[in-house]
Amino acid sequence: MRIIEGRNPVIEALRSDAQIDTILISRETQGSLKKIIELAKAKNVRVKNVDKTTLDRLSENKRHQGVIAEAMEYEYKEIDDILDYAKTRGEVPFVIILDEITDVHNLGAIIRSAECLGAHGVIITKRRAAQINGVVAKSSAGAIEYLPVARVTNISQTIEELKEKGLWIYGADMNGKNINEEKFDVPMALVIGSEGSGIGRLVKEKCDSLVKIPMKGNVGSLNASCAASIIIYEIMKQRGIWNAQN
Repeated sequence: MRIIEGRNPVIEALRSDAQIDTILISRETQGSLKKIIELAKAKNVRVKNVDKTTLDRLSENKRHQGVIAEAMEYEYKEIDDILDYAKTRGEVPFVIILDEITDVHNLGAIIRSAECLGAHGVIITKRRAAQINGVVAKSSAGAIEYLPVARVTNISQTIEELKEKGLWIYGADMNGKNINEEKFDVPMALVIGSEGSGIGRLVKEKCDSLVKIPMKGNVGSLNASCAASIIIYEIMKQRGIWNAQN
């Protein structure tokens, strides 16, 4: 059983295909959670009124906003699921690979940006990396219920697998080419490294091209989630997908 906490994450879980067993609602905040109660009833999900202390005990980040959903464990996808998702949308594949992102808030924020901006999935590692939990769900504002997330053992091997499937691999690196000077119209994956050390050496050597965000200020770097958001936006802007939809 996994915990989904906070109003937006719970609403998105109810709107998605997430398997939810029970919605726990604080007696002190029932009135302001009317929308959640209506969605739960429409999907025949049990709603239970509890004391705030019960939610505090279950909460992973103590920011449950008066509501927690008890759901089935998160189901990680396979790489082929991500590529199939792009195919069903009739779009050129665009995958985000996270190399040892250990902060759960960064992971959630990157998933949120990736889903909002139109990427097709995120790949994380099983070890030395943040995993999907309640904090990630809340930081993603519910985006994890829609965007496929795959978990792999080895990033370098995964990159080789993606290359065999026809994807070009870009790595975010401060010594790379400016993102506005690169073309992103091919099937591709973008590797984002940790804030402390960036992309690992072996992973960097596997990349076909390195790209960076042009900087003007005195501070020479952005945190991982901010950098990911900017690069994802530039890629999707170049692809012109939004213009095609409008």
